[in-house]
Amino acid sequence: MAELDGPRWGPASKAAPKQLVVLCHGLGADGHDLIDLAPTWSRALPDALFVSVDAPFPHPSGFGRQWWSVEDRSPPVVEAGVRTAAEFLNAFIDAELARLGLPAPNYALMGFSQGAMTILFTGLRRTSAPRAILAFSGALVAPEKLRAELANHAPVLLVHGEADDVVPVQRSRDAETALRAASLPVEAVYVPRLGHGIDDTGLSMGALTLQRAFAA
Repeated sequence: MAELDGPRWGPASKAAPKQLVVLCHGLGADGHDLIDLAPTWSRALPDALFVSVDAPFPHPSGFGRQWWSVEDRSPPVVEAGVRTAAEFLNAFIDAELARLGLPAPNYALMGFSQGAMTILFTGLRRTSAPRAILAFSGALVAPEKLRAELANHAPVLLVHGEADDVVPVQRSRDAETALRAASLPVEAVYVPRLGHGIDDTGLSMGALTLQRAFAA
């Protein structure tokens, strides 16, 4: 299995990292797509290292990367894809925490679109819970299997634009329902008139979620 890697930023404090924040981009993008979030969120976590990893597979367009192929979007194929993506992401998280000499719980996961689907699936199945899972414009894959496979109760932030025409906002509303049914702590923000993207509301909520998670 090839190792994931991608652009890094921080810590802003110039000290040794005390936290790790892993960012996972959407379909057809790469790690550079999200690393610009780091300077903003570093105000809340000045001692954090941010790593925006490149997804494991090339996108068929020849540009960017993907966590799994979307040629077949049937639920079994999507589930198989996200399970493979989770193997890559789990290996990266474990290796990076070990490389930094950080305790197992000192990390958080953030993802956008396909990356949000990946971190929701992966993060909630890790024995060592992330401090927080921040899922923007995403969805919960295989919700019917969550209860049986749930390994932790990490707090989840869902942010989704109500005008999203790529991943419908209903996907996050359904995820919120499933997560609450599994007794997970969830905060959901649905942004009026926002399409498939992250705006100032999402940036602010992300910073606040990270700050609270690592202050706990």
